[in-house]
Amino acid sequence: MDREVRKIKQGLALKFSELVYNGFWHSPECEFLRHCIGHSQEAVVGTVRLSVFKGQVYILGRESPRSLYNEELVSMNVQGDYEPADATGFININSLRLKEYHRLQSKVTVKQDE
Repeated sequence: MDREVRKIKQGLALKFSELVYNGFWHSPECEFLRHCIGHSQEAVVGTVRLSVFKGQVYILGRESPRSLYNEELVSMNVQGDYEPADATGFININSLRLKEYHRLQSKVTVKQDE
């Protein structure tokens, strides 16, 4: 799974555990969540090495032939399609919503002070 899908799945897992805890296993929403979580796992294959000690589980290692991790893509030492200027564009695009939020907040603050 990529990062964004994993984030959504983790949120769904919290809701799933809440539903199960409260006895809603056979509810439509729990059925929907089971389907979503199951769908997210269809392409997952690999091996995970664990250590279990006094009720704790520790991940010792994992490997998968379908892993999305590519060391060459995350290294700044490897030449590729990434340019340092790309980071500036990424930051500018992602900061637009924050700039707009703060612009609107300043208007609200001014009106409250009047």
